[in-house]
Amino acid sequence: MNLSLGSGLTVPAKNIIAIMDIEKSSTSRDTREYLARAGKHKRVVSVTLDLPKSFVVSIDENLTETVYICQVSAETLRKRMINLYNM
Repeated sequence: MNLSLGSGLTVPAKNIIAIMDIEKSSTSRDTREYLARAGKHKRVVSVTLDLPKSFVVSIDENLTETVYICQVSAETLRKRMINLYNM
């Protein structure tokens, strides 16, 4: 099962470890540092050029972490995730 992050990009749901509201969580210094570090290591994928509303953290089978910056709200992504597992 894959979760749609918008703009045609999907990520295996089993690999997702966090779905965060970017506005609420970026007030934390730790979160800002985490996102800056992920960007420095080229682990950030911007799904949209629009104003971001959320970010999704996933880890693949090789334990490679990727942060996806999305225009879809964290609440919408959470609902999509729930729907995937209720099918």
